[in-house]
Amino acid sequence: MAVTDTQNPLLGETTCGSLLQQLQLIWDEVGESDEERDKMLLQLEQECLDVYKRKVEQASKTRALLLQSLADSRAELSSVLSALGEKAFAGIPDKSSGTIKEQLASVAPLLEELCIQKEERIREFADVQLQIEKIREEIAGTLKIGQQIETPIVDKEDLSLKKLGEYQSQLQELQKEKGDRLHKVLDFVSTVHDLCAVLGLDFFSTITEVHPSLNDSVSVQSKSISNDTLSKLSTMIVALKEDKKMRLQKLQDLAAQLTDLWNLMDTPMEERELFSHITCNISATVDEVTVPGALALDLIEQAEVEVERLDQLKASKMKEIAFKKQTELEDIYARAHIDIDPASAREKILALIDSGNVEPSELLAEMDSQILKAKEEAMSRKEILDKVEKWMSACEEESWLEDYNRDDNRYNSSRGAHLNLKRAEKARILVNKIPALVDTLVAKTHAWEEDRGMLFMYDSVPLLAMLEEYTMLRQEREEEKRRQKDQKRIIEQHTTEQESVFGSRPSPARPLGSKKVVGPRTNGGASNGTPSRRLSLNAHQSGGNGARSMSRDGKRDSNRAVAPANYVAIAKEDAASHVPATDQLPATP
Repeated sequence: MAVTDTQNPLLGETTCGSLLQQLQLIWDEVGESDEERDKMLLQLEQECLDVYKRKVEQASKTRALLLQSLADSRAELSSVLSALGEKAFAGIPDKSSGTIKEQLASVAPLLEELCIQKEERIREFADVQLQIEKIREEIAGTLKIGQQIETPIVDKEDLSLKKLGEYQSQLQELQKEKGDRLHKVLDFVSTVHDLCAVLGLDFFSTITEVHPSLNDSVSVQSKSISNDTLSKLSTMIVALKEDKKMRLQKLQDLAAQLTDLWNLMDTPMEERELFSHITCNISATVDEVTVPGALALDLIEQAEVEVERLDQLKASKMKEIAFKKQTELEDIYARAHIDIDPASAREKILALIDSGNVEPSELLAEMDSQILKAKEEAMSRKEILDKVEKWMSACEEESWLEDYNRDDNRYNSSRGAHLNLKRAEKARILVNKIPALVDTLVAKTHAWEEDRGMLFMYDSVPLLAMLEEYTMLRQEREEEKRRQKDQKRIIEQHTTEQESVFGSRPSPARPLGSKKVVGPRTNGGASNGTPSRRLSLNAHQSGGNGARSMSRDGKRDSNRAVAPANYVAIAKEDAASHVPATDQLPATP
């Protein structure tokens, strides 16, 4: 009944007093003694006290836990702020304001916010440190293609913006160094590419020998920038440039040989154009050769094969080329009236070529040198030879004039007589200039010989000796003229005396003692009477006992006409005078 009352909500709230009342009623009904009742009440009070103690202890523990949690939160808050480098932070509650739970409630969102900020800061640090570590490994050359770098350990105790700025500055410096190195690597790679193109090498196989990442299939940012890569690239460029220099020198040498052989054998331009891609760089510098394949090995081999072919061809044409140059040399000497032995020279050339003891190029170079010297010598003789030509032409005209003056029919009105008359007038003017021309020739020849310390030979005959002989014969001719005049005067006087005695005049007779001096011709004249240009020297001028001359082919002809002098012209009126047989003068041989 009591239990029912205690649980009945209509009776009001159950309290310790109501329960004690119920217990009293039960005890009364039961008839418990006072001792038992006291004993039970003491036990009940003890149990209540134990319950209170447990509750108090539990409450104390809860408060201690809350205080510890608040202290931990505040400590964590301080730690996060310290790690973030924040000396103060707005919104932190005061320790004396509010209950413990209120303080915890106010610290929790702030701590959560700072933790989120800390995690974000940690990620920033990790990202920066990861980039720094990656660039360092790239510079060191320890990072392989496609290799992933482990996330670096971040110092969570120092997540300040200052520290982050230091890392970022370090990263910027490394990025700048990486950019510089990458630019340098790309420049080196470009140089290697250009050199490989000129040399005809495979660029990809060459560049990957340095590092696989230098292939075009790898992105620019992933290319190796290590010191080892830069060093290998630099060494490779030096080696390629040296190879380029050597190949260019070799190709230029081959091109020079080709040019010399072409010039030697008069190779037509159509055939030379086939190798223009080789000869175009004959005078180029190393830096000027940039055309792809210009120094490829197959190009050099092609040039070597052509040089070898031309060398073999040159050997077979050597005699023809040498004789062609010898002919040119002989023509120069012939035009300069310098006597040589062509047969001996040609035999010597054949002997040298057949013996193989001399390089064909050296032989031809020597012949070119001889031709050059011959041209120089001919040039030094030109002025004198021109005057000799004038002298010889004047002598020919004088010879013609003498023949003309001896012609009894020269004044007849025959066809062409007026032309001969005009020529005779011009010839007389030219003949009058011969002494001055001879004097000039003698002076210039003397000067030439003194300057060179040698005799001036004209077809193997000293020119001065020829001129002296001509001067002597001209003097003899003048003396002969005077004798003719004296003879004519004697004849006329004798005729006058006969006319006074017999009263009549004998018919005129041609004198038999006229002398004709041979002009500047040695090998006879042409069919029309024009003398040739070959000169000779009298025996008493050259030291012999008979007349002799040197022909152009080097052979000496004996009993040839004397050195250049002119015929002695005898006027028609002098020749027409009568000379008695008893009074004729002996003819001059």
